[in-house]
Amino acid sequence: MKLLVTGGAGYVGGVCATVLIERGHEVVVLDDLSTGNRDGVPDGATFVEGDVAELAADVLDPSFDGVLHFAARSLVGESVEKPAEYWQGNVVTSLALLDAMRAAGVGSLVFSSTAATYGEPEQVPITEDMPTRPTNTYGATKLAIDHAITTYAEAHDLAATSLRYFNVAGAYGAAGENRVVETHLIPLVLQVALGHRADIKIFGDDWPTPDGTCVRDYIHVADLADAHLLALESNIPGTHRIFNLGSGEGFSVREVIDVCREVTGHPIPAVVAPRRAGDPAVLVASSAKAVAELGWKPTRTDLRTVVEDAWAFTDSLGDRAHSAPR
Repeated sequence: MKLLVTGGAGYVGGVCATVLIERGHEVVVLDDLSTGNRDGVPDGATFVEGDVAELAADVLDPSFDGVLHFAARSLVGESVEKPAEYWQGNVVTSLALLDAMRAAGVGSLVFSSTAATYGEPEQVPITEDMPTRPTNTYGATKLAIDHAITTYAEAHDLAATSLRYFNVAGAYGAAGENRVVETHLIPLVLQVALGHRADIKIFGDDWPTPDGTCVRDYIHVADLADAHLLALESNIPGTHRIFNLGSGEGFSVREVIDVCREVTGHPIPAVVAPRRAGDPAVLVASSAKAVAELGWKPTRTDLRTVVEDAWAFTDSLGDRAHSAPR
């Protein structure tokens, strides 16, 4: 297949583009490099630098078989402080992409959504039939895009799948997390191991969890890429499917730090800080529907495997890895 990957210079998009190429597909990456890295575009992909909203109509033509849409602004805190940038960068951009697909006659889409669309869950693990009540602008924009995709599928026979997941981690060969602004726990902890940060902050140790720290599930980026391909290959015209993706198991912040200490051999100092507003105590997504309907079989669910792969990538960067001031 010939496929457009928006945001393919980023972490998840770059890994998915790599896997697509390995499996014989023709890939065009469209990315403005605002958060992605040029080095993140895999060898073998055609790279177009620019804004998705501005260039999608020029790039897409009837020779394309589908689109995988990763391009988005994704910092939760920033989304609350700068909502206009998120509504513009996520929702307006996605609507432009949907219209470009329709004009070009490209009828298959896989959208990188988020389990943040559920907000503060009433129970865990989270299933697809639970209420969607996002607690931040980022989650709200992704939910709005999901709603738009549903209407396009119904009105224009679009075949679409949205994949909702929380914490992506690990690495796939030379592709891993290396952002200028990092917010994800595992790469932040590994930056401490490299000496790029003095310590790791634990935001609250009095949560209603076994060790008092927040619990999250972590999905390996390679397993996530597999799910995107399965979704693409099974898309149904006129239908918008939604699947949650997760490891099926939650790990606390302290558990993650402890595993990182074991894997890296570094002490990794941790400092307890005040809770962050809007942080739920436990977020774990159920993948039962994806397993049953997509045939998805994640094989890298062990936390140690996730951390080992992330550390191998981060350690290989050495001083080239992005770091924060001490």
